[in-house]
Amino acid sequence: MSPASAPLAGGKRAAPLPAEQRRAAIIHAVLPLLVEHGGAVTTRQIANAAGVSEGTIFNVFTDKDELLAAALDVAIDLAPFERAIDDIDRTAPFEQRLVLATELIQRRIVDIWKLVSQLGSHHRPGDHQPLPDSASLADLLAAEPGHLRMEPADAARLLRALSLSLTHPVLTAEPRSAIDIVDLFLHGAARGQEGHS
Repeated sequence: MSPASAPLAGGKRAAPLPAEQRRAAIIHAVLPLLVEHGGAVTTRQIANAAGVSEGTIFNVFTDKDELLAAALDVAIDLAPFERAIDDIDRTAPFEQRLVLATELIQRRIVDIWKLVSQLGSHHRPGDHQPLPDSASLADLLAAEPGHLRMEPADAARLLRALSLSLTHPVLTAEPRSAIDIVDLFLHGAARGQEGHS
C-alpha cells in the first residue's frame, strides 16, 4: 500500500482517494480487526482504523458483508506470497532458501486460519477447490534440479502439504519448526543407515 493511501495516525481523516485506492486502504485496515473481532467488528471500528467516516465505507462497499468478503479475498490472494518467495536470495544455500520459503508458507497458513476461524462459516470461501499451485515456489525448487527426484511443481505441492499438516492448529497441537519441516521434506522420516549408499 502506498503512503498516500495509508490511514493517518491520531484519528485524522485520510486524504481523498480514488474509489479503488480507498477500497484497498479500507481492506488493509480491516484485516487486523477481523483477526481480533471476526465478523462482529463494527463499521465504526473499521472507519477509525482506516481513518475515514463510516459513510465513506458505504460509498465504496454495498454493505459490511461485501467488505468482509473482499477482505477475505485479499487475505487468500496468492500474489503477495508469490512475490515474497521471489524475493528470497537465490545465492543462499538451497536448504536455507527452503527454510525461508517454509516460514512464509507457515505464516500464510496461520494468518488465513486466524481470519477464517474468526469470520465463521458464513464468510468462508464456498468453492472447495484445491490450493492453486505456487509457480514461484516451483521455480525456487527448479533452481536446484540435482536435489530433487520429482518435478519441481510436484515438490512444491509436497512442501506446502507437509507444511500445512505440521503447522495448522487444527492438525497439530504444536507446530513444527520450518527447519524440521525442510529436514523431513529433504530427507524423509527414515533413519539413515551407515555404510549404505
